[in-house]
Amino acid sequence: MALKQEMLLRLKEDFSLNIYEVKIWTVLLEKGVATAGELADVSGVPRSRCYDVLESLEKKGFIIMKIGKPIKYISIPPEEIIDRVQKEIKEDTSLSLKMFEDIRATEIFGDLELLYKTGIEKHDSQDISTAVTGRDNLNAFIRTLFEKAQKSILIATTEEGFTRKINILNKALKKNKNKLAITIIAPVTEKVQKKVKVKMTIINQDPNTRAIFIDDQEMMFMLHEGKSDKHNDCGVWMESPSCTRAVKKLLFPSN
Repeated sequence: MALKQEMLLRLKEDFSLNIYEVKIWTVLLEKGVATAGELADVSGVPRSRCYDVLESLEKKGFIIMKIGKPIKYISIPPEEIIDRVQKEIKEDTSLSLKMFEDIRATEIFGDLELLYKTGIEKHDSQDISTAVTGRDNLNAFIRTLFEKAQKSILIATTEEGFTRKINILNKALKKNKNKLAITIIAPVTEKVQKKVKVKMTIINQDPNTRAIFIDDQEMMFMLHEGKSDKHNDCGVWMESPSCTRAVKKLLFPSN
């Protein structure tokens, strides 16, 4: 499914992208996962510009880079893009925030959803491991993990990270906050604990790592201690039930 030129121009304006970014993004939405060469061939974007465009889209949170050889790129659901852009716009003006809320009701957003849902080369999530860079991107990715959790969430983090994770949990678990077994291992104070709005078990100790385990199916490890610049914060996510259970049991045998 190819979008018409006028629709590409509308996306360019609404999402503050250049025309090369729009072309690469919409092609990746349709394919689900693809290499830079494949995206250049289908989109018509020159190969000499393709890597710069992909790097820009990744920094803006529109796509994710898949670890491996060759390097591949993964599309993010349009709904997540809207939520992320809304958060950024909210810091600027309420008028712009309303504009992006209205996009959901337009024909063009329906076309984006159709691209993602009917793509011909969807990725198999069981085979994916992904690096996520930048704290804002990490927090958005973590919120998605929390929202789809069905049984359990185990979080090992720092005292500063505890506050960030609690804020994400409070927002992500509004509907099923009483259905999950949530455990947080972190050094925390009583003052910080008062921010908790969902039922959970808090183990007040330093785990010496930053990690998240979801339903014994997925895990994410942060590669830094959390004190680095937020733009350099980085995490690696993996969906592998056997590996997730083994690592969780090794690090936290009592949980």
